[in-house]
Amino acid sequence: MPSAPPAHPDARSHAIDPVHSRIAIAVDHAGFSKAIGTVSGTTGTLQLVPGSWEGAHVEARIPLSRLDFGDEAWNRAIAARGLLDTGRHPEAVFRSTRIEPLDAGRARIHGELTLQGMTRDVVLEAVRNAERRYPLPPFRHTVGFSATTTLSRAEFGSTAWSSLVGDAVEVRIELEAAR
Repeated sequence: MPSAPPAHPDARSHAIDPVHSRIAIAVDHAGFSKAIGTVSGTTGTLQLVPGSWEGAHVEARIPLSRLDFGDEAWNRAIAARGLLDTGRHPEAVFRSTRIEPLDAGRARIHGELTLQGMTRDVVLEAVRNAERRYPLPPFRHTVGFSATTTLSRAEFGSTAWSSLVGDAVEVRIELEAAR
């Protein structure tokens, strides 16, 4: 994996808040519905120049072992070797490679996602929701983002159960980070 781009001299480091950040995925379930799972506990860092996309960089570690579809048997099936194989690959890692600003509040975050030991290019459509002092103690400077993308599970080597589990995985990210 390439190393992170050099930090912008005005960038400030923020820690991703694992409590207030969540990732939701939706995947076709035999054509009947979209199965929805969520992951909490994401950690990592965000480098950000206040009020700007310039020099922004994010690295996030997603604990796939915490993926929850609301049923223990379904969770075990998703974690098994044929799908996510969380025993051998307990986390996914996203590292941004460049930011493409669209306007002051929106950007495309280009990066690399490593999932099941395979690294693929991913583009997140991101919105900066807020950037200000958190209203409760300890009143830290906090930033919040929403982002979406769609992944192909086959591109990451997950092809089991193709007649029951769709290939396209919709991803929604809600992220808060503080310094």
